[in-house]
Amino acid sequence: MTGQLKLTRKEKSKLVIEGFITIVLILILYYAAFVIFNRMLMDAPAMIREYWIFGDAIISIRGNQIISVTPFFIIFLTIIAIATIYWRLKRRYKQMQLNHIISELHYIAEGHYEHRITTVFGDDMEKVVDSIHVLVDSTVQAMEEERRIEQSKDELITNVSHDIRTPLTSIIGYLGLIEERRYQNEEELLKYTHTAYTKAKQMKVLVEDLFEYTKVRQTTTPLNLTQFDMVQLLEQLVADFELEAEKRHMEIEVITSYETVQMEADTEKLVRVFNNLISNALKYGKGGKKVYIEVQKTGKEAIISVNNDGAPIPEKSLNQLFDRFYRVEESRSQETGGTGLGLAIAQSIVALHGGYIYASSDERLTRFVMHLPLKQLAVEQLMK
Repeated sequence: MTGQLKLTRKEKSKLVIEGFITIVLILILYYAAFVIFNRMLMDAPAMIREYWIFGDAIISIRGNQIISVTPFFIIFLTIIAIATIYWRLKRRYKQMQLNHIISELHYIAEGHYEHRITTVFGDDMEKVVDSIHVLVDSTVQAMEEERRIEQSKDELITNVSHDIRTPLTSIIGYLGLIEERRYQNEEELLKYTHTAYTKAKQMKVLVEDLFEYTKVRQTTTPLNLTQFDMVQLLEQLVADFELEAEKRHMEIEVITSYETVQMEADTEKLVRVFNNLISNALKYGKGGKKVYIEVQKTGKEAIISVNNDGAPIPEKSLNQLFDRFYRVEESRSQETGGTGLGLAIAQSIVALHGGYIYASSDERLTRFVMHLPLKQLAVEQLMK
């Protein structure tokens, strides 16, 4: 519950004693000053009267003795005494506040990160408390992020182990049959070697995708920037996929109102993104008849979408599509689902270019939409 700092009986006693000692010290100081001045007056009365301009207004002197002090001087000295006492007690009170904050910090440091200092201090102390809360919150977030990263690493190891173990088991099994000469004829031998070879290629694809994923996930990965025409690049890619589209009885084309869209980017990496998106559209757009790529330009960015009119992606899967090793199909078969790293790699490559990608899907259309800057900013600007 928020409230003012409540002093304990011991702390209140300390403040009272502190105030009493201060008053005594001030009285002693005043008395000492009075005695010294009186002694100076006795030793050199003419000098004192000559230089003490306001002597008659403040001090009444008879002979060589100070006989009275006017009320004005008494009030002046009283104000000084009160100000001194107030300053000293306030300083002491701030020390008690600081001790309270330190004790609260020790409590938080013991692992009670949900605890907050609810006492109202005011002034600069309140800023200190707010800064402590910001520091604690950032520390908690960093710890949670570290736990999330650790969990993510464990999941990565689990998924990689699963996806490598399955083809590796087959490779070892078939090579074991060949090693033990447990085949009937050359045809069966070739069948075993072909299966082992196919599984080995699956492992190679996985390892290459994993390497590519870890590489593009690093924000320091350099981009080999070149000037190019996005429309021309996409038309060349569509031409490369025409044969596969015909096999699947689908049409593929680029749709845009622009003759050219000049951009600056790493074409090799972007080709990897488009290859993945087009392959997915052809492979998973079951029941669809058409795959088309739209190119638009808005302000300083290009908007490219890869669309297909096939079966929609389940709504529950849309938010997880770009997670590594996630596959819409649950069998985790590489023959039907690939490595599960393609879209994660695509997202990382787009992010490296300062853009973003998202997916939408309904009964009419499944779309993967990319927003890419037409010109790449300098590294210094991206860091700001």
